[in-house]
Amino acid sequence: MSSSLAKNTFGKRKVSMLLATSVIGLSLTAPTVFAQAKKTTEGTEKKTEAAAETSSNSPLKIGFVNTEKILRDSAPAKEAQEKIETEFKKRDEELQKLANTLRSKAEEFDKNAPVMTDADRTKAQRELADIDTDLQRKRREFQEDFNRRRNEAFSGIVDKANAAIRDIAEKENYDLIVQDAVTVSARIDITDIVIKALDKK
Repeated sequence: MSSSLAKNTFGKRKVSMLLATSVIGLSLTAPTVFAQAKKTTEGTEKKTEAAAETSSNSPLKIGFVNTEKILRDSAPAKEAQEKIETEFKKRDEELQKLANTLRSKAEEFDKNAPVMTDADRTKAQRELADIDTDLQRKRREFQEDFNRRRNEAFSGIVDKANAAIRDIAEKENYDLIVQDAVTVSARIDITDIVIKALDKK
């Protein structure tokens, strides 16, 4: 999906830590400049250092979200999938019917080919080739249309999931929520929480 569920979410304490880090970094790289500015920024510096100390004592809170599971198991995803399958059911049945016709004609050709004239055999082969070409084209168009329709429907679910993740991150004070990872502990997996939030909407 083009829209990623993984969003970095920084709370007020995280922003304070970043500000404090930039001030501390400045003091290490340019002590003279920092010393000159110290008199005019003493009050702000004390507040920033206090915020940094508080933030550094707090553990980083990280969450993981499995997008594939959300697009498979959430109620909105199941409803969308069912709706799309209903929309494409008739075309799928037509494809099955055409495939059965091709198979039946191919079996008939194999059975009668030894006793057919060269002209009839060539005509039958051409007919089979035409049916096969038509079937392949319709299958390709079906798949393209199905994928396009599914992407349209599921992009809306992704947007809702992103909103749910942002809401959870804010309420639960997450510093970072990721989507892709090589290995993930079940302790930080919040996918089921996101699914529950989506199912309520």
